[in-house]
Amino acid sequence: MSEEKNYLLLLKQLQALVKDEPDPIANLSNSAALLNQFMDRINWVGFYLLKNSQLVLGPFQGLPACTRLEVGKGVCGTAVQENKTQRVADVHKFPEHIACDVASRSEIVIPLRKNNQIVGVLDIDSPELDRFNELDQIYLEKFCEQLMNDLPSIF
Repeated sequence: MSEEKNYLLLLKQLQALVKDEPDPIANLSNSAALLNQFMDRINWVGFYLLKNSQLVLGPFQGLPACTRLEVGKGVCGTAVQENKTQRVADVHKFPEHIACDVASRSEIVIPLRKNNQIVGVLDIDSPELDRFNELDQIYLEKFCEQLMNDLPSIF
């Protein structure tokens, strides 16, 4: 099966997983687990939620992570500040990279938007350099958009 067909299946699985569940934390938790199961060559996947101008650790799969991140710092904070996806081929070349897991070498961070406001980010790390490509970015952005459309507001 092609990578694009796999992503289309992922989007269908996400819809089935969250459509009848009103609790946003349960849905974020299952969404992180779904991505962890779906994606290969990653070592961390999860959500940071924007609270009081900081990104606070939310549901995730992987090793323990940084609990709070400042907006404008690191890959996650830059995604919020610039209001756009950050796809980083080599995190060690990213200014002010925050190393929650020293094994991470590449990263993709997608802003989560509810009612046109950033409410958090999806963060995915890989132990491989240049793990994430344009197709990953396109479909992970669709994943986040679909998730936010189906998610009741907790923010």
